[in-house]
Amino acid sequence: MPKLWNDTIEEHRRAVHVAILDTAASLAAEHGLTGVTMSQIAQATGIGRATLYKYFPDVESILMAWHERQVTGHLQELEAIGEPGDGPGERLRAVLEAYARIQHQHRGHDLAALLHRGEHMDSARRRLRDFLAGLLTEASAAGDVRDDVAPGELADYCLHALAAAGDLPSTAATTRLVTVTLAGLRPQR
Repeated sequence: MPKLWNDTIEEHRRAVHVAILDTAASLAAEHGLTGVTMSQIAQATGIGRATLYKYFPDVESILMAWHERQVTGHLQELEAIGEPGDGPGERLRAVLEAYARIQHQHRGHDLAALLHRGEHMDSARRRLRDFLAGLLTEASAAGDVRDDVAPGELADYCLHALAAAGDLPSTAATTRLVTVTLAGLRPQR
């Protein structure tokens, strides 16, 4: 087949894949995880059930793929914020603020909360912890962060502390939580 034809087919497949993920997530948010069927997803997406089954075997696999896409997007966002540019302390603050914002934005999202418990999250959690530990190592070397606690432990501290942003009532409260978390990272005088 000509390259143009292959590219067009791949673009179409990607578009259908994205539409399936978005439609399933929307239906699950509206009807609950157990209230969505493959038939509903196919109809709402505008494709046949046979076509849908070529992409995914069941609703659960669609929702897991949707969630993995969401998590990957969040990780990429945090990594982009943490790229070298400003000093390590400023980058760390920006990443922690973004992580807290993400947690706060997902407050009350039952779908994401249920899917976060899956085994597919292990790799994402390690990637996030390692990324944050690397930032903490740089910030410690620059004197912005305490050096009496291992960076991995400090990363765990930050992640656990900022997970509370999902329960906070406002963005102002989230900002205060980041400030308190950063205070715990300051070097001991």
